[in-house]
Amino acid sequence: MKDSPLILVVDDNLQNIELMQAYLEPKGYKTVTATGGQQALDILGQQPVDLILLDIMMPGMNGFEVTHRVREDALLKLLPIVLITALRETKERVKGIDAGCDDFITKPVDKNELLSRVKSLLKIKDYNDLRTNYQKQLEAEVAQRTESLKQAMQSIKAASLETINRLTKAAEYKDEETGAHIQRMSLYSEAVARSVGLDEGTVENILFSASMHDLGKISTPDHILLKAGQLDAAEWEIMKQHTVVGASILSGSDSEVIKLGEIIARSHHEKWDGSGYPDGLKGNEIPIAARVVAIADVFDALSSKRPYKKSFSQEKTFAIIKEGSGKHFDPAVVDAFFAVQEEILAIKQKYAEK
Repeated sequence: MKDSPLILVVDDNLQNIELMQAYLEPKGYKTVTATGGQQALDILGQQPVDLILLDIMMPGMNGFEVTHRVREDALLKLLPIVLITALRETKERVKGIDAGCDDFITKPVDKNELLSRVKSLLKIKDYNDLRTNYQKQLEAEVAQRTESLKQAMQSIKAASLETINRLTKAAEYKDEETGAHIQRMSLYSEAVARSVGLDEGTVENILFSASMHDLGKISTPDHILLKAGQLDAAEWEIMKQHTVVGASILSGSDSEVIKLGEIIARSHHEKWDGSGYPDGLKGNEIPIAARVVAIADVFDALSSKRPYKKSFSQEKTFAIIKEGSGKHFDPAVVDAFFAVQEEILAIKQKYAEK
């Protein structure tokens, strides 16, 4: 059962307060009283009130100022306020309306008028409270459903990305020395992408798309992919086709990650000076994601053992990367790479091949 409404009566004259209480309390209303504006504001800060009966002419803070202060509080902006006044001038009533009051009662207060105004304003407050509570409940339900949807989408995303990672491992599964290659170079790519200043959404997409860079190698014959020596010209042409094959496998998707994977798969062997493959792109013609993944891929290839070579030392690897600036690599990406050199080395150590 709803509690009886609590009415705050504010007047510097105790006889007026007692008169109001005598009118209100027999009708089931509860009252709390204040003899000044600041005391009234203090009460409002301590307990919920349903309506204010407020005298205008008070020493210190008058009723207009109290009304204005109450309306500045977002939690009290709909609280009914009735100004009680002996003033009859229109300009005073306009001043009260401007301050934010809801109604006026003229002194001497008529009992029936007071009770009628109070009853009417409390009904409006009940409606406003109902609307506010409904809005809060609706917002809470929306927030809960949004969070549930977010969690569901995260689960779907995690499952999709796990599928991508497991499938891309098939392209490198035949090479026993590249077990952690995908994981390392994806993390290298993420670090460099962030260092070069890409937005976080793109950085995250590169992290997951980078793992698909060599997907096309699944079509490369074993005798070429695993050849211990240098490839001859014909074999090299076949090897280079893994970029086109990878892009073809990934083409036509609506997924942002897969679409970026297609770009990376095709263009991560392009070179800044235009001498790369398969399209001979040059400079900024090469998509930024491919430029980022290129340096990550080369760094990991240089610093890891492969069927056709031993791993280079850390110093030699960094020297080759630096020498490639403006030739193989975008100079800005090289700078970004060396800016996160310590992070790169930490990733290399953490995901070293067993």
